[in-house]
Amino acid sequence: MGVNYTVQAEVVDIRSDNPSKDDIFLVDTNIWYWYTYTNASISALNYQITEYPSYVAKAISVDSLLLYCGLSFAELAHNIEQAERKIFNPDIRPKEYRHNYPAERAKVVAEVETAWNQVTSIAACTDILINEDKTNTALTRFQTQLLDGYDLLILEAMDKAGVKQIITDDGDYLTVPEIRVFTANAGAISAAKKQGKQLLR
Repeated sequence: MGVNYTVQAEVVDIRSDNPSKDDIFLVDTNIWYWYTYTNASISALNYQITEYPSYVAKAISVDSLLLYCGLSFAELAHNIEQAERKIFNPDIRPKEYRHNYPAERAKVVAEVETAWNQVTSIAACTDILINEDKTNTALTRFQTQLLDGYDLLILEAMDKAGVKQIITDDGDYLTVPEIRVFTANAGAISAAKKQGKQLLR
């Protein structure tokens, strides 16, 4: 069954968009994963490992400002470790993999370091202090914007930096008003078209 998105954001199809020097983008963790992780193609869909890296490369070539959130490190490291465990042996539990196979752990560390070094070499950090005020704001958003906990806090980082544009494959961001979602996610783009929220630049 398809996802029934209620689209509040403006949605840009990156397959037909060209970034400009004036663009400022927060790049979501899933995009960093496909852009930096050497084994991303094992579990990704073809468009994810072609369209997003291509768009990020275009943004770099025209000097768009790319941003990452420090929170993305935790999510990226988790996703890489999970992928490496599944490649090694999907039947091993995460804690066993982490503690019982030191050579594999070293490989995960090297993959994460390489990926994160790429992120920090091409993008600037926009951070957020996660305190009671921010978690309460995220909890309030949780009631009306259909995002997970990481993404709610990434939205707070975007707000703090005054950034309104995000490159992501995550259709959940469509539920956020007053932002622009740059995506190649066909379901998200279709929903935006039907609801009059697709933006052609």
